[in-house]
Amino acid sequence: MGVDKLFSIFVAAICVVMLVRLALGDARRARLDRAAIMLWGRVRRQALLIWHWRRKRRSAAQARQAAQEVINRVRHRVEKEGNVLTPEAFKEKEPRKPH
Repeated sequence: MGVDKLFSIFVAAICVVMLVRLALGDARRARLDRAAIMLWGRVRRQALLIWHWRRKRRSAAQARQAAQEVINRVRHRVEKEGNVLTPEAFKEKEPRKPH
């Protein structure tokens, strides 16, 4: 089934729905319109939820990976003296002169 055939089936279905809508009375047409709008809202909401869930999952994985990299970087640059961790950045290269 090609794209052109699927498109023609879609257009035909829309035409049938519009024809049925014209044949209905005012109250039923309003009810059909309201149901169509609610269905569209649900479909849109579900699509957005899936889209944001995937993005949130991807960003959470990136954040988890970045945190793990920072933890590993700190672990490897730190010396432990007893229960005190002393990073190399805090070590003095030259003794400070007292004033």
